[in-house]
Amino acid sequence: MYLTSDPLDIGLLVARVHAPSRGGIACFIGAVRNHQEDREVVRLEYSAYLPMAEAECARIVAEAESRWTCAIALQHRIGTLEVGDTAVAIAAASAHRDEAFAACRYVIEELKRRVPIWKRESYTDGSVEWVGSGEEVAKRESGEAGRTVRGELTSELIARFNGEKT
Repeated sequence: MYLTSDPLDIGLLVARVHAPSRGGIACFIGAVRNHQEDREVVRLEYSAYLPMAEAECARIVAEAESRWTCAIALQHRIGTLEVGDTAVAIAAASAHRDEAFAACRYVIEELKRRVPIWKRESYTDGSVEWVGSGEEVAKRESGEAGRTVRGELTSELIARFNGEKT
């Protein structure tokens, strides 16, 4: 499972990819920061359409593991996170560091680009804003550009993903 409401432990992810044949391990940790542009953030709430997000994470990991000779462990938090909490963690292990770094970078960039995870930012002034992610997969699954608004999936898109007629 790639998405979890539990706190992330990079040590557990490293343990999942570590092997005697893999001498290079690269990690990425994305933490909740206290600002977004000029606004002060107090907390985030991540949500996702779990079946689609899990499937897209699995595709990204498989792509990285086939492109580079490596093992990948990935987890992303969902739910409410405070400033400083770890939101995403990736460990990539390969025989050499170059492949591990490249695979790790690929996974985070593709996750941000393709996985339908939404972030609701809460600010010190009491305002909130939804910030979308995974817009590309939403458009691909719908077959039409413009079917998403800031990452929000339509009920029609979800139905299509589930194999239902719309």
